[in-house]
This record gives sequence, structure tokens and C-alpha cells, in this order.
Amino acid sequence: MQLNPSRIEVMQFLAQKIESVIEEFLKNIDTNWQPSDFLPESNNPEFTKEIKEIQQQCKELPYDYMAVLVGDVITEEALPTYESWLIDIEGISKAEPQGWSKWIRMWTAEENRHGDLLNKYIYLSGRVNMKQMEITTQHLIADGMEIGTARDPYRNFVYTSFQEMATNVSHRRTATIAKKHGNEQLSKICGVIAADEARHAKAYKSFVTKIFELDPSEMMLAF
Repeated sequence: MQLNPSRIEVMQFLAQKIESVIEEFLKNIDTNWQPSDFLPESNNPEFTKEIKEIQQQCKELPYDYMAVLVGDVITEEALPTYESWLIDIEGISKAEPQGWSKWIRMWTAEENRHGDLLNKYIYLSGRVNMKQMEITTQHLIADGMEIGTARDPYRNFVYTSFQEMATNVSHRRTATIAKKHGNEQLSKICGVIAADEARHAKAYKSFVTKIFELDPSEMMLAF
């Protein structure tokens, strides 16, 4: 499908303002949380004891809950697919490392912590067949995905707005349910990931809002 040239022009115009967008919606890497902040330290003499505590807490979680949690992990672990899809959108150029591609790299770096944290936690929980989960994740990345938005930047940003909100809702609800079952640690883990997703959803919705202001007819068609 041939895009209206105005869509590329708008994307190139917004790319010039990417630094302010990054400052508003992404956190400083050196002060941001990392997975190790929420997991036992392997060089701690209490490491084995802390793992047993995690496994004890996870025993109380229902099977259905664990299935949803695994689904959340696999979704986060498919990050290579998301990055390669976004970097291929019309108006986003690898040749302009300070434009949209910089946003995508930094967004990817922030998102990458989610799968790392959840994967390590459920490994320690003793509740999941890790090999089967890893096979599923590899299939998902190998197969790729087709979301029906082609390389259209407007349609893709509408999609990512909903996608980020959906992941926020899922992580927020798993946090709430974990807390109800007395698992404060897992609740906190899901909660901090949900907060990231909410911030990212605001970012993509702000892109859509800005495009509506600059190119309302074309954005409405995309929406």
C-alpha cells in the first residue's frame, strides 16, 4: 500500500523532537530499577534460604494464575520481534540514529528488563516447566507476527498504544492477585513492570495525539 507522503513528512518532523520525548517517557538507565533489585543475590549466604521462601510463596498460587504469568513472560520475551518490526516502519530510519530509531532502541532497552526479571523469578519459583516455556518462546520469535498494520507509522502507533495498555492491565492484575495470595514479592515485581507499561502507553498515545494535531484526516483514516 502506497502511503500518503504527508505521513512520512510528519514522522520526519516529529523525529526532530525525539530527545524531549525520551526525557519525558523513559527513565535514566543509571538510576532505573534492574531485575537484580528484586531477586536474591547469588553471592549472599542466605541465597538458598531466599529461594526456598520464593518457592513456598509460589505454592499458594493457583495453576490458572501461573498459566497467565507464563503467558506474560513469553509476551515480554518476544522483544526481538517487536524491535525488528518497529524499526522497519516507514518514516523510521536506521540511518538516523538520533531520530525515531533512538526511541526504539531505548524503549527496547527498558522493556528488556521485564522478561529478564519475570523469567528469573518463575525459574526460581519451581512451578514452571522451563524447557517447554523456552521452546514456546523460541517458536514465537522464530515465527514472527503479522498484526495487519503493514509498514504504516500511523496504524502502528495506534496499535502500540493499545498493546502497551493491554500489557499494563495484565501485569497490574497479576500483581493484585499475587498480593491476595500473600506473595508480596511477586506483586511488587508485576507492579513495577505494569508501571513501565503504563508510561510507555502514555508515550505512544502522545505520538498519536501529536499526529492527530498535524495530520488529522490521515490519522483518522489510520485509526
